Amino acid sequence: MGTRREPTARQLRLAKELRRLRDAAGLTAREAAKLLGVSNVQISQIEAGLSGVSEQRLRRLASHYACTDEVFIDALVAMATDRTRGWWEEYRELLPTSFLDLAELDHHSRFQRHVAITYVPGLLQTQGYARAVFSDRIPELAEDELELRVRHRMARRVIIEGPAPIPLQAVIHEAALRIRVGDRALSRVQLDRILELSHADHISVRVIPFDLDGFSQAGSAMTYVGGSVPKLDTVVRDAPHGTVFIDSEAQLNAFRARFHKLEAVSLDAERSRDFINRLAKEL
Repeated sequence: MGTRREPTARQLRLAKELRRLRDAAGLTAREAAKLLGVSNVQISQIEAGLSGVSEQRLRRLASHYACTDEVFIDALVAMATDRTRGWWEEYRELLPTSFLDLAELDHHSRFQRHVAITYVPGLLQTQGYARAVFSDRIPELAEDELELRVRHRMARRVIIEGPAPIPLQAVIHEAALRIRVGDRALSRVQLDRILELSHADHISVRVIPFDLDGFSQAGSAMTYVGGSVPKLDTVVRDAPHGTVFIDSEAQLNAFRARFHKLEAVSLDAERSRDFINRLAKEL
């Protein structure tokens, strides 16, 4: 297999999981290379995501690492042998790599959980809302790149609007519903869109109102993406320097607990719809 110049987030995740298995087995890269009958360079490239790995070699490595989780190994094999070239490829070299990585993560996700504090989750955004969000960038985006980002965000909605929609749970703070990234009309359309989506069987929208006592998790915004197995879940968070993908087991457990805690204190689905409907009528 040839050497990759710029591995995707999914390829890097596979590489990281193989490195974690080796570390757990207490083997060095040199020892792993000897067991597999390859050079140290090949192991280093595989574990850096710069080179792919065949199903045969991956299963041999898992065996040498004494990994007995067959479901997990099968999931890694699926990642290693996947040749999907999705709709997001048309944006390669046109948008930052993180946009493509996020769309690929969407494509392979089994479910998503969102916590939104200041912005409506991207998958629930209208075209006008998304344009207003991207228009606020400093320095301003050129018009053609702005339109590319909006079109990409709208295309991502296929995972909840397409022929095989995934379950989506969203916990949205009242602040995100009230902040006007555009004008009144745009905000009303956005609220109506959330209401429409909340009636779908596979979508749950719950609201955290301002008057909730003891709310101290204003920094809890996240997108929790379910992988083919729990070990391959991912948390996506926005940071000043760009999009961050989080996948360590300890952090995943913490974010799972955080989501369930926020969901527990939010309004139930019916009361949330009433709440959003009332806000829309106020505009």
